[in-house]
Amino acid sequence: MKTIAMIPARYAATRFPAKLMQILGDKTVIRHTYDNTMATGLFGDVVVVTDSDIIYNEIVSNGGKAIKSIKEHESGSDRIAEAVIGLDVDIVVNIQGDEPFVQKEPLQKLLDVFADEAGKYIEVASLMQILKNPQFVKDPNYVKVAVDKNMNALMFSRSVIPYQRDLTISPVYYEHIGVYGFRKQALLNFTNWEMTPLEAAEKIECLRYLENGVSLKMVVTEYMGIEIDTPEDLVRAAALL
Repeated sequence: MKTIAMIPARYAATRFPAKLMQILGDKTVIRHTYDNTMATGLFGDVVVVTDSDIIYNEIVSNGGKAIKSIKEHESGSDRIAEAVIGLDVDIVVNIQGDEPFVQKEPLQKLLDVFADEAGKYIEVASLMQILKNPQFVKDPNYVKVAVDKNMNALMFSRSVIPYQRDLTISPVYYEHIGVYGFRKQALLNFTNWEMTPLEAAEKIECLRYLENGVSLKMVVTEYMGIEIDTPEDLVRAAALL
């Protein structure tokens, strides 16, 4: 399979503007994400797709590959769909720019679901990890996902799902990690659909797939580090680094 990694990188993030250009250790968040994705050796190409001259120059001036978006986009998937239309590729992996601790093993597990006999029926897959801290379970900045017995997503939400009405049961809470694998056509389908009601309400792009009847295969991974959504996350990431 021809596989590429695309890193959507928006400068004016709502919750933490310019977060991708914040310094984490010895370089910016977006460079950590790009460099660590390159270091996995899993992809034929790694490209940052951005609306920002600042981010574009940050990547290109340090030897990386980046392209500028032509249009304004509502989501990272829309942004990379524009970039892959003319490319000869089978699987596109979307790694959010705010994932500076991205590692090889979780990405390999994501790619593996497309490779076996059952995988030829999978259009979209994504990563999740077990969320143990009760404070994070309640935090709307942490997107939760509920799955069926076959690890297909049932719902994504910033609310607590499942709600623990029966206090004798200890449900497993999964955090959705902003890393996706798409077959190229599934990604192009996504960007041709209008934003859906649940997606608009939650501001969670993968709900567009569920609302259009497309399953997402979820892959459980170990700890992926810290996603940079808030200034507090940056402080935690610096401590982890």
